[in-house]
Amino acid sequence: MMLTTAARPLDRAELERRVKELGPWFHDLDLHGVRTAPDHFLFDYPGGKFRRFEHILPADLTGKSVLDIGCNAGFYSFEMKRRGASRVLGIDHDQRYLDQARFAAEVLGFDDVEFRLGEVWDVAALGERFDLVIFMGVLYHLRHPLLALDLIREHAASDLLLYQSLTAGTKAVVEPEADYDFFEGVQALEQDGWPLMYFVEKRLAGDPTNWWVPNSACNGAMIRSAGFDIVEQPTDDVFLARVSVERPRHGGAVYPSKGSAT
Repeated sequence: MMLTTAARPLDRAELERRVKELGPWFHDLDLHGVRTAPDHFLFDYPGGKFRRFEHILPADLTGKSVLDIGCNAGFYSFEMKRRGASRVLGIDHDQRYLDQARFAAEVLGFDDVEFRLGEVWDVAALGERFDLVIFMGVLYHLRHPLLALDLIREHAASDLLLYQSLTAGTKAVVEPEADYDFFEGVQALEQDGWPLMYFVEKRLAGDPTNWWVPNSACNGAMIRSAGFDIVEQPTDDVFLARVSVERPRHGGAVYPSKGSAT
């Protein structure tokens, strides 16, 4: 079988060779029948996970812009392009993932999906806002997670935020009072379902960038604190939120930018 890309046709053997050459892959993409990570420890990832919440996203993104932060090999970028998004930009700090994403885009015919080297700290330097910001599987890798959400709200999001984080602990959710007396408040923190994050001092799964693991209540609380209203929560760890008309309590991001994203 001959597979056509924007640059030149690839036969299956060459496609398999290039997939192996660019590996290992974390996104299990289907490149015309060639899987990039068929033995993934999470099984069909992230496609299988996406099918559990894809219904919460607009089916038609015609004319909309999308920013995919921590895009990896581009799975979510490609899915949004399939929904008709006019502009899709994926950023990642790992050049290998960007090489994978660009190759996959070429094979799949998504030549107008752009991939750049960058991190969430660089969103102000992009100089534009997006109708949908995807922030999936990134927060728990950050030493300063709430700052990242603040920066997205302040500089990148104009409407929707799709959020996911590794999540642990209770599924209960406490609705805190507006304020507490000191001793009453300290006791309230011990309630089942209070928003909290587990700090990983050393390593988790051998990864030194796994810093924080929030519970479900904490995910929602941080999203709201950054200035978003939660629209839907289809699973414990996935949220669709919208930019709130009210300013966040802290008044915006502490730091406006960190250099430029190229």
